Amino acid sequence: MPGDRTSNRSSFGELRAGHLGLRIATTPDEIDAVQALRYRVFYDEMGAEPDAAAVLSRRDCDAYDAVADHLIVVDHDVSDGPDGVVGTYRMVQREGAAIVGRFYSAAEYDIAPLLSFPGRILELGRSCVDVRYRGRAVMQLLWRGIAAYIFANEVDLMFGCASLNGTDPDAIAAELTFLQHNHLAPPALRPRAVPSRYVDMRRLPPEQIDARRVLTTLPPLVKGYLRLGGMVGDGAVIDDQFNTIDVAIVVKTDLVTGKYIDHYKRTT
Repeated sequence: MPGDRTSNRSSFGELRAGHLGLRIATTPDEIDAVQALRYRVFYDEMGAEPDAAAVLSRRDCDAYDAVADHLIVVDHDVSDGPDGVVGTYRMVQREGAAIVGRFYSAAEYDIAPLLSFPGRILELGRSCVDVRYRGRAVMQLLWRGIAAYIFANEVDLMFGCASLNGTDPDAIAAELTFLQHNHLAPPALRPRAVPSRYVDMRRLPPEQIDARRVLTTLPPLVKGYLRLGGMVGDGAVIDDQFNTIDVAIVVKTDLVTGKYIDHYKRTT
């Protein structure tokens, strides 16, 4: 479990926002609650295709769960323990990926430029929030948790695959074109979709894009990355199992940690 691997990790105490708290999961029961929440959101709600094991267990799990740190949002009005888990984010550092053999994103993208980055890198993924809690409070708490985590662990660069619903690129042609035209990562930090799965994001002439409209239709998570200076890789990837189109996201963490430090100074 995460506690077995992360004894050399820097952690932080619980962050609170009223009855909601955010911390790193530390027990098998909390990890089980995370996997159950992910199943409800990804499979029951968003239409992902479970394999036979997932159907039987009603859990979304893979090899990365055992080498990751899991941020959890807990509603203390419901329970202080696993029954209160209403949101999660999975964090995989370089050492954890080495145990599995690669980062999760490497199945979709050539991430060699990120692996060559000299500082500490962090892959984020498997983010989800219970449908009853989707709103500003939980998302702000998750972002605070990410900032606290990268601050505590001196992470210099974070990345991952962000998902847009559906598997038809032309249905989100404006969104993909906007991201490619306005937020493409520089070559030194630019993942590229693997050739067999590459989907060109330049689907419309840039002058046809209504940026204001696109910013209302992008998923909140993607917009959150962009507000922090997030950049995208070259090419999108269709994930038929999860009924999504993925884009690679790269964020240098100096702005994130700066905001966290400002918040910390205001509250101490």
